[in-house]
Amino acid sequence: MSSFAEDLHAALAGPEHAISPKYFYDAQGSALFEQICELPEYYPTRTELALLRQHAGDFAARMGPGAQLIEYGAGALVKVRLLLERAVQLHSFVPVDISGPHLLAACEALQREHPPLRILPVVADFTKMHVLPDPPPDGRRIGFFPGSSIGNFDPAEALEFLKLLRAELDGGALLIGVDLIKDPALLHAAYNDARGVTARFNLNLLRHAQRVLGLECDADGFDHYAFYDPRRHRIEMHLLPRGEQHLQLQGQRYTLSPGQSLHTENSYKYSVESFQALAREAGFRPSAHWTDERRWFSLHWLEA
Repeated sequence: MSSFAEDLHAALAGPEHAISPKYFYDAQGSALFEQICELPEYYPTRTELALLRQHAGDFAARMGPGAQLIEYGAGALVKVRLLLERAVQLHSFVPVDISGPHLLAACEALQREHPPLRILPVVADFTKMHVLPDPPPDGRRIGFFPGSSIGNFDPAEALEFLKLLRAELDGGALLIGVDLIKDPALLHAAYNDARGVTARFNLNLLRHAQRVLGLECDADGFDHYAFYDPRRHRIEMHLLPRGEQHLQLQGQRYTLSPGQSLHTENSYKYSVESFQALAREAGFRPSAHWTDERRWFSLHWLEA
């Protein structure tokens, strides 16, 4: 977990106090995110699932026979099941996720449902260079990146990440979920649910650091704070200290005062046109896209 420690030191010492949201996702954080996906306020999951069900046959036809399906940030492997059910002669399924125990447990459950399926899990930070199994000899690599996780990257980071995927999927394609710009009230409700699950998910970053890095702090001394910035088209999530908070990590002592925060996540929203422009800049060719009737969410098929 050295990278987590280094990134947390940098976040606590730096002027912006910002850290990657990937550190939400230990086993507890992954389980909390699954709960978020079931909340009535959290529209992205059910809207994307409806699109995947409606167009699964089209996706399978575009994949073609003998494909290797790679899911980035695989998590609980819920959405990919809709693709696996319709895929033709799939060569293999490669789920990639940073949370090893959570990923392997999900793969075991999926294997019981699909005994013939060749599942090749990769425990890695998919946002960086990582080693994948060999590509299929007679099919294409097809990337699957659902959930609008691309929104967690700022635009420059998103461009670099898409370039990485473009190189990795060379000759194949990417199916990606993208949340769309909409009424800020809907966005506010989605990230500030009445049951407080998103708050617990946000605070889990500190609890994760307490468990694996020995961080000394009062996690209950922080409040969840999320808001929509219409100028940047993004949700921001922060942990706000209630009074002066002292944190100690590996012998280093840090202080967060009232008015400061630990910035834990951004979630950028796009128009169809702005995301397609970003994909083209990364070297993809947008081939098709699908939206729900309210135009809250979109799926994009990008040829690599």
